[in-house]
Amino acid sequence: MSAYVEHANITVADLDQAIVFLQTAVPEFTVRHQGQNRYRWCHIGTEHSYIALQEVVERTEPDRTPYVDVGINHIGIVVDDSHAVEQRLLAAGYRANELSEDSAYRRRVYFFDPSGTEWEFIEYFSADPAQRNHYPE
Repeated sequence: MSAYVEHANITVADLDQAIVFLQTAVPEFTVRHQGQNRYRWCHIGTEHSYIALQEVVERTEPDRTPYVDVGINHIGIVVDDSHAVEQRLLAAGYRANELSEDSAYRRRVYFFDPSGTEWEFIEYFSADPAQRNHYPE
């Protein structure tokens, strides 16, 4: 079996807004489970992989505990149709990052969710790993 990423865990400012953003971008994503312990959380994705979201915990004192503050650079999700994702997110009023890539092998678009987290949506045009992983000089 090849290794693959099963999930990423991120802290968001508003769990409900993050769910709406992800389901707008990728309508087939479902909430697999959600709960409440020290914070509200959910797993959203497919039966094979998901994003673990947890809502930031309001506090008055600084806290250096892991999983407490909002933060990540970006998360990349492979999609079948990057243009459709882009159209859905723009129509819903989400902000695009000017970064994008159109190449012979892939198309990438980047959007920000309401927490300010950047999401990359990648459409590959080749099944060949050498082409999918090609980086222009």
